[in-house]
Amino acid sequence: PDTGNMEVLLKHGTKEQQAEYLKPLLRGETRSAFLMTEPDVASSDARNLETRLTRTTGEDGRAKYALNGKKWWSTGAMDPRCRVALVVAKMDRGRPSRPSTGDDDRSERGDQTVVIVPMPHPGVRCVRALTVFGYDDAPHGHAEVWLEDVELDESAVVLGEGRGFEIAQSRLGPGRIHHCMRAVGLAARCYELMLERTFQRRTFGKYLHEHGSCRELIADSRSDLEAARLLTLSCAEEIDALGARGARDKIALIKVAVPELASRVVDRAVQIFGGAGVSGDFPLARALVGLRSLRIADGPDAVHKQSLAKLELKKAKKRVQARM
Repeated sequence: PDTGNMEVLLKHGTKEQQAEYLKPLLRGETRSAFLMTEPDVASSDARNLETRLTRTTGEDGRAKYALNGKKWWSTGAMDPRCRVALVVAKMDRGRPSRPSTGDDDRSERGDQTVVIVPMPHPGVRCVRALTVFGYDDAPHGHAEVWLEDVELDESAVVLGEGRGFEIAQSRLGPGRIHHCMRAVGLAARCYELMLERTFQRRTFGKYLHEHGSCRELIADSRSDLEAARLLTLSCAEEIDALGARGARDKIALIKVAVPELASRVVDRAVQIFGGAGVSGDFPLARALVGLRSLRIADGPDAVHKQSLAKLELKKAKKRVQARM
């Protein structure tokens, strides 16, 4: 989560927030966590989030906040080097913190707010480490976290109340291309291992690479790997030219396509390795698990496909109208 959190603090943080949290992250002195997904609701729709941020006014007239809720898949929260967590919560409208506007009444997006929680914090409890398909990444992996009356002040709010969706999208857009870049690198490493294996093992009097079926797997893998690499490169170029918002269609496209392409490469490598491929002796099984998980992390495939389809239909509608 560090790269995404750095981007949030760089784009939206105050000078004080940057000095306290961003600079140590950039120097590699600390680590961070991002707390958004929740165990009790379908968090792919952020409007469902139940973590509440309640604002009150202190005796000195300054705003104070109390944060309560449950999060999970909080990567890095158990890392002993973690010194800051960015938390997405909903404003508690039972105790209004600011006057309602028409936009707030029409859309729950006006409720989402991001706050900075210094770590460790007495109100933040990591109740368990989570496993991914049985793999245990503790203490540096994913955690279920309970937030119990976490007291914060105005300096903890990022950008302002109700700006959570804006912040989350600015963070998740570039974060998705980081995922895809890593996926391409991981698939490339597994592809190299697959090629090496074909020169080491013999079946039915031939090396594996001499079998036509094996050569077909190699050719398909090379094609998928190059497609994944070029799609990611094209998206990166568009982000540089238009920014993350202008490249939303390609970000959604690669988030769906690249993990699938990379997974196919690794799956073929597992097949060529045989029993060794599903063991812990080689990195293939764990790579396959990570790529499968990526189809859920930072938004499931279905959400990105829906976003991509909407953007494509919007562009098509404009073209049709322009010809009329």
